[in-house]
Amino acid sequence: MMSWSLGGITFLLLVLVIHIYTVTRPRIDEHTRVMARIDIKQAVSQEQSDQITAWLYKQKGIDHVLINPKTSIAIFTFFPVKTNANLILKEFKEHFKIKAERFIPDKKQLASGCPIASTSYTYKIYSFIKNIF
Repeated sequence: MMSWSLGGITFLLLVLVIHIYTVTRPRIDEHTRVMARIDIKQAVSQEQSDQITAWLYKQKGIDHVLINPKTSIAIFTFFPVKTNANLILKEFKEHFKIKAERFIPDKKQLASGCPIASTSYTYKIYSFIKNIF
């Protein structure tokens, strides 16, 4: 009876490990959305903000756009199978003749992005499994 219980627990643990591994593997398909940020290096009026928003919505693969004219920051989501953020930024700078750069967080900023991620048990299990494979 004890060997059946130990075998069952081992099997369930193996299923859990395989499930976590397959779910957390990065994959890009037609449903994947990515968020990007463009920092505009000059003041942006509400009118310019509206023009930038309209232009970004017309670009292939862009799903949603938010621009804050007070901070001169544009954030958008897009489908990476249709376009990429660097191409959008290049075309943006060519079209508007504005100094801008893509914001890419460093490792420290990424680690602090979600306060639960680094302390949760799920994340610790994920990190352990990731290091094994």
